[in-house]
Amino acid sequence: MFTGIVQSSATIGQIDDLPGLRRFKLQVAPQFLQQLQRGASIAINGTCLTATDFDSAAGWVYFDVIAETLAKTNLGLLQVGSKVNFERSLRFGDEIGGHIVSGHIQGTAELVAKQQDAQNCHLQLRLDPELLAYVQPKGFIAVEGCSLTVGEVDATGFSLYLIPETLALTTLGEKQLGDKLNIELDQQTVTIIRTVERVLAERLAK
Repeated sequence: MFTGIVQSSATIGQIDDLPGLRRFKLQVAPQFLQQLQRGASIAINGTCLTATDFDSAAGWVYFDVIAETLAKTNLGLLQVGSKVNFERSLRFGDEIGGHIVSGHIQGTAELVAKQQDAQNCHLQLRLDPELLAYVQPKGFIAVEGCSLTVGEVDATGFSLYLIPETLALTTLGEKQLGDKLNIELDQQTVTIIRTVERVLAERLAK
């Protein structure tokens, strides 16, 4: 489990294509790998991955990503030198500053508009209608692993308003028009909407 509070950005240092999977080597500041263990979960662009090898002193960690994950997320588009968002898993006693995030990406959204100045950044994202049905104004959503509050919602997508702190700690400010961003819906919102729809359908059927 994660909170959607990105701790740092990391850099893809090496990519190896192996039978059935792609292996990524990420370079990150050593302090973010302290007390890490093999098999630990780390969110990369919001995608929950398993650390297969690492060197905390040197500041690198390896992940193996299967074909299904590469197709479902934007991880398959990464190249050597790409920047990604990095978050260690939630530990008992940690402060939850965002919202509970599982690291299970439901799909990607396309960045279709961007307005940015020295203090603010406004993003407009286009999202598949099946996922957009669960996006609510002022609700939670995880974009590239970042816990964010939804702005406006229209027929094709939704908007985000980013503060300087978010721009400084994450890769969102570097995104360009046409980029695909990983999306994880707020599971509580999904559960409530599906439950209401099911109850209404049962009542109408009677």
